[in-house]
Amino acid sequence: MALPISFLLFFHFILLTGTLHRNLTHAAGGQWTLLKPSIGISAMHMQLLSNDRVVIFDRTDFGRSNLSLPDGKCRNDPNDNAVKIDCSAHSAEYDVATNSIRPLMILTDTWCSSGTVAPDGRLIQTGGFNDGDRTVRIFTPCDNCDWEEKPTALGVRRWYATNQILPNGWAIIIGGRRQFNYEFYPKSNGMDRVFSLPFLQQTRDPEENNLYPFVHLNVDGNLFIFSNNRAILFNYRNNAIVRTYPKMPGGDPRCYPSTGSSVLLPLKNFKEAEVLVCGGAPIGSFNQANKSNFIKALNTCGRLKITDQSPQWTMETMPISRVMGDMVLLPNGYVLIINGASSGTAGWELGRDPATSPVIYKPDNRAGSRFEVQNPSKIPRLYHSTAILLRDGRVLIGGSNPHISYVFSGVQYPTELSLEAFSPPYMESSYSGFRPKIVTPTSQTKLNYGGNLVIQFQVSLPLNPKGVSVTMVAPSFATHSYSMNQRLIVLGSGLLAKTVSGSTYEISVSAPKTAVIAPPGNYLLFVVHGGIPSEGIWVHIQ
Repeated sequence: MALPISFLLFFHFILLTGTLHRNLTHAAGGQWTLLKPSIGISAMHMQLLSNDRVVIFDRTDFGRSNLSLPDGKCRNDPNDNAVKIDCSAHSAEYDVATNSIRPLMILTDTWCSSGTVAPDGRLIQTGGFNDGDRTVRIFTPCDNCDWEEKPTALGVRRWYATNQILPNGWAIIIGGRRQFNYEFYPKSNGMDRVFSLPFLQQTRDPEENNLYPFVHLNVDGNLFIFSNNRAILFNYRNNAIVRTYPKMPGGDPRCYPSTGSSVLLPLKNFKEAEVLVCGGAPIGSFNQANKSNFIKALNTCGRLKITDQSPQWTMETMPISRVMGDMVLLPNGYVLIINGASSGTAGWELGRDPATSPVIYKPDNRAGSRFEVQNPSKIPRLYHSTAILLRDGRVLIGGSNPHISYVFSGVQYPTELSLEAFSPPYMESSYSGFRPKIVTPTSQTKLNYGGNLVIQFQVSLPLNPKGVSVTMVAPSFATHSYSMNQRLIVLGSGLLAKTVSGSTYEISVSAPKTAVIAPPGNYLLFVVHGGIPSEGIWVHIQ
């Protein structure tokens, strides 16, 4: 007797999904697409906003860019170190849907600054250099909006600082060059001053290595702060260290200029949290690179369950040594490690041996089989490169300018003005039949804390009944190999989907109960089927 076609398709699916994670784990892949050969500026900083546009900016004090300001506008800045009257743009808005660029006008210097997206969707961008080091800049996502600037809104100068959004929607701004303290934005009574944080001074060595500290909001509401090679759990409300974690094995620095990167691994049960720190440079590498001796970068990652009673670092070996690498949380819970160099450090002219092959890290695989090398890019992305997740699951890549100004010839690694997209293996056409398509809710849906969310989605091939999960990703502010505010929350996994009709299915999940797990604001929500994510939709939790 002939078997029904539907049974054969389902049997085929079971065989394939049984190997799906295995394929994603062991088969190198990923595709590169050149989106624009030049956007006119180098993407030192990037942030995706809820209108699917990316705000990109460089610095203002190196001279003119290759992107003109519109309508005859010019920036007149007597404090600028390079050009007092500048009619070129140093910021741009990239429209993902139309692959187009709109020039934006920044007035003060944004060099090595930081940022957070407020709960209302505005980009709150802080600090920089020279006349911009105490400035707060605000960008509202709309068709014709441009930067607004508040020149003295910060208590002290913030250059190489880190921002983290808090459960109340404020931003905490931590550290910066010679700033061993923190402050909040916006300001309010009792919280409008600068608070001391001696830990940042204690972790400063002769090469610094305490800049752009890695900061993650823990599930208990405290902050995990990693600087150099050490970490603390910090109660920012009471200005108190809750616990001191063991020093990272090996003793080598991981923060700027020995720049590694870090992510908070996907949050699942909301009671445990685990941090991953990867790459960096051996101690002394910065000084050696300034003498033209480019030491091989670190090839290790450290993993720490920060909620354990007696946490200890677990060390793992990457297949590629990497300094200045970006780490991006993918919708299926994997971690993409991309950009950077295999020798040297961050800083002008100090990186060598571009690490052009990304690596995907699978947190839930057994130790020893978590890394997968991907296909390489043809474009080196060294100092001042960036990477962010887009709503369709691709990763946007830009930047790389290891020179004090824009230099396009006569150097080993020219200034890079292009934008690329890296498509992880889950976007390959062979997986299109397993890729969910969210039918309802529509994008820009509002969620309440603890509220129920019913999702209907379609899958063209038979569904794996227990192979569905839902994730929620907070888009990050990316600069200097660290993605601030990045967070992936698993709303449910192994979900049993109900058939609505034909290839349409329904699942129900609950939003996080508190803002400690999901600070208020915009998130990308994905349905993931057998490791293959849907295109995301925007949700706003409040």
